[in-house]
Amino acid sequence: MSNDEIFAAAYREHYWAVSRYVARRLDGRTSEVEEVVAEVFTVAWRRRADLPGSPLPWLYGVARNCLANAVRGYGRRRRLVHRLGNDETAHGRQIVDSPDAEAPGAWVHEALARLSESDQEVLRLTAWEELGIDEVAVVLGCGSRAAAMRLHRARRRLRAEIDRLHPTLSTGPTATKEHGHG
Repeated sequence: MSNDEIFAAAYREHYWAVSRYVARRLDGRTSEVEEVVAEVFTVAWRRRADLPGSPLPWLYGVARNCLANAVRGYGRRRRLVHRLGNDETAHGRQIVDSPDAEAPGAWVHEALARLSESDQEVLRLTAWEELGIDEVAVVLGCGSRAAAMRLHRARRRLRAEIDRLHPTLSTGPTATKEHGHG
């Protein structure tokens, strides 16, 4: 197969996986998802001779870099809008959720949000993208042992955050067995 055919196959096979990866990390900023995904596949096209036999982890690595650029750009735009005094609060359009509006499992996302970006990413790669440790290593650009250690440490820190936010989840005889502490 030519490099063009390899790229076309990777695009067809992995477009939606890359789109989901990007969408989950942009957290509701759907207008930017297509832009970032297009950039991922633009990079993949330019580097189609470098596409590995299993391109998805490699594409996730490219997406990670494209997301970092997009997030920086988003931050710059947000600061500019704020300096111009054109933000939503200036126009009285802020929305306040009711106290009972917490989504089920929101505390897990809250605990995850308290972790470093690198901890969040390694956990998302294994939980959301369902990658194995060797694939995580490709995305992160490190060795498998380093990726396994990062995952282990991230899981330990997430558990500590969950315990800090909801100590009742890790107390009592049934919770201890459910969470593997017994």
